[in-house]
Amino acid sequence: MLPPVPSGGFFVLAPVFPASYPFGLASVLARLVVEFFCPFLYLGIADKHHSNKPGRTMTTKEERLSFLEEMSDVRRIKRPNRADVQASRVVTPGHLERQHSAVSDTPKDTNPLTGDNVEPLKSHDVLAYQRPGIQHGVYRKLRLGQYPIEARLDLHRMTVDEARREVFSFINECLSHGIRSALILHGKGERNPDGIAQLKSYLAKWLPELEPVMAFHSAQKHHGGTGAVYVMLRKGDRDKQHNRERYGSK
Repeated sequence: MLPPVPSGGFFVLAPVFPASYPFGLASVLARLVVEFFCPFLYLGIADKHHSNKPGRTMTTKEERLSFLEEMSDVRRIKRPNRADVQASRVVTPGHLERQHSAVSDTPKDTNPLTGDNVEPLKSHDVLAYQRPGIQHGVYRKLRLGQYPIEARLDLHRMTVDEARREVFSFINECLSHGIRSALILHGKGERNPDGIAQLKSYLAKWLPELEPVMAFHSAQKHHGGTGAVYVMLRKGDRDKQHNRERYGSK
């Protein structure tokens, strides 16, 4: 008998002879080919059937038994071979120290300007202030706008908090640059339904709270009138040192 053809789509093709061949001779030759070459053809088909996948090789029974014997004492790892990257929820003393340091390092507000007890002013109210010791002639020149304006600050469209920061920063910068005369534009507040000039009211309280401010007065019409204010500042440390060196050398 012929050995069975393995499953998997493999076929054994018998030789085909031309029709001119004698029928009896063709049958004899075909039978000889099948009976003689079939065992070898079957073995080739079987090998191809087991090795048609890339990288797959035949193993013997002895090799498989040897492999199982070598792996008999191997145990599966129960815990996954992965690092635990979850953040620790335990608050350590180091965490507390860093939190305390972050809070303590928060910059403090050194701005002394306040918003308490502000007297509401109208658009046409005049601002006027002079510290004790300011000569009347000096103050008169300030009121008339006879000092050159060395710096300006416009507070229009600012909120109260924004104006508070800007006024404080502006006065300090003027002092550091030796500026003695400045102009601050605060507006008249004429468009407010209650007629209150809000920034003007706050500025009238803020300027006396700033130590460098020696005097201030509402501006002349050509500089903004009651919507602006002249500000006179004291001499800065640099100017004082310059005067000491200048007059001390005589």
